Amino acid sequence: MSEGQTSVPNGSDLSDTDTTLVVVTGVSGGGRSTVARALENVGYYVVDNLPQALMLDMAELAMKAGGAARRTAMVLDVRSRAFSTDLVGAIRELKERGFAPWVVFVDADDEVLIRRFESVRRSHPLQGEGRLADGIAVERGLLEGARDQADVIVDTSHLNVNQLRRRIEELFGAEDARRLRVTVVSFGFKYGVPPDADFVCDARFLPNPYWVPELREHTGQTEAVSSYVLGQEGAEAFVATYTDLINATTAGFEREGKRYLTVAVGCTGGKHRSVAIAEELAARLGRTVIAANTQHRDLGRE
Repeated sequence: MSEGQTSVPNGSDLSDTDTTLVVVTGVSGGGRSTVARALENVGYYVVDNLPQALMLDMAELAMKAGGAARRTAMVLDVRSRAFSTDLVGAIRELKERGFAPWVVFVDADDEVLIRRFESVRRSHPLQGEGRLADGIAVERGLLEGARDQADVIVDTSHLNVNQLRRRIEELFGAEDARRLRVTVVSFGFKYGVPPDADFVCDARFLPNPYWVPELREHTGQTEAVSSYVLGQEGAEAFVATYTDLINATTAGFEREGKRYLTVAVGCTGGKHRSVAIAEELAARLGRTVIAANTQHRDLGRE
């Protein structure tokens, strides 16, 4: 079966069918609603709160309908599990019937989830008479298998609504969405390493522009800071080595079914060195066959 197409084992000829399925799940408070809206923005027909038992039926309907349903997203949350708790089994059944869904898992740190629930004065759907933390722990247990099956894990702990929307639109908006896509994320080590990173690059070996008075207030997105950082001894070799490394691994990742790669570039605060290196690395990757974009997680936090 070629990428972007679906088939069922009854012998039907579906060679003209071009159906893309996305299954969105994750922790309550993680940002599923924002993901759903972003998918709608790029042309997906989104079915929210779909019972897991109906996933296969919905996939087959989308395949037969074509047109506006050619790109369909099914969003499942804790309410969906009132009908079934076997999300992993439902995804497996889709694959056994010849579909190739993207599985997107939206996650966030417990502390962040608690703050989000408290800010809107809502209880967690599974906390019962216990605390918010209890409900979160129960849900994580139920979703452990689904997280392991995910093609894309989006950690929203440090993303606002607009950043999350952009990430989803960049990932699913292109026609080549089934190719491996790379996001190069700059970050500050003092704020923690991005938990969804596949590669972590440490740019702290380079001199810090913070200690250059005329550069301190600028960011790695400016030409002055970028030229300073990239002109330092070892910077060119650093970027070239990681470009070659990522290029060397992409074909293998694609063969293994990985569709989304996160490369995290860190410096102390995520303002100068990591931003400049991330921009340069993404630019070089983009000149190859890789679809690459940048996100600057901690820019503006200082």
